[in-house]
Amino acid sequence: MTDVILCEDTRTSATLLRAHGIATRTQALHEHNEQARAEALVEAMRQGTRYALISDAGTPLVSDPGYRLVRAAIAAGLAVSGIPGPNAALLALTLSGLPPHPFMFTGFLPPKSAARRAALEKLRGAELAGLTATQVFYEAPHRLAGFLEDAAALLGPRPAAVCRELTKRFEEVRRGGLDELAAHYAAHEARGEICIVIGPAEAEEATAESLDSALRTALAQMSVKDAASAVATALGLPRKQVYARALELGRAA
Repeated sequence: MTDVILCEDTRTSATLLRAHGIATRTQALHEHNEQARAEALVEAMRQGTRYALISDAGTPLVSDPGYRLVRAAIAAGLAVSGIPGPNAALLALTLSGLPPHPFMFTGFLPPKSAARRAALEKLRGAELAGLTATQVFYEAPHRLAGFLEDAAALLGPRPAAVCRELTKRFEEVRRGGLDELAAHYAAHEARGEICIVIGPAEAEEATAESLDSALRTALAQMSVKDAASAVATALGLPRKQVYARALELGRAA
């Protein structure tokens, strides 16, 4: 039994709860009040109050509120459990026709093009350093065309899928190259909830530019030795050559 249901939006959740004949009291818990409310909610749980957490759509914590509260409850030694529910990222991955694993879920990238491109450049650098995974993103419909344009420019015309309104009446999955999808949504306005799946980078011949890009990304997170080893393996280059270049970049930094 649950004493209180925490909702991202109590008005939205009320429709679902009424449909199932659930009359449990509700309270709002969203991105604007979660941090402030977490301590009081944890104290109430210590006193025996039982809470359930739901979001407007999808799974709580996955680009939705709840992480701060769950983290605080775990830190307090309280029991936390969950019931699997709908998740757009996993369903989009299933329907995309792209390699399902490994995959990396990023959620929303920054809304402004310059910051979004910086994030995509960082991702591209990680790929050059050895990351091989299908990428999954969320995006707002009014930013979809811009996202796809930036992704095509930074990641190239690799296969992708735009998944819209999953499990709803107007569900649509459009598959194609990033450049094709960018052209389509530049001319056709998208609506509804959007999930984008982008296939992993194909193996490519290493160049001086790709080597330096991969090393800079790796050196930001690893020692020179480890960075050189990871990049050499990813690009299929001799370790001595890569290590020498890593030392040069390290001295120039």
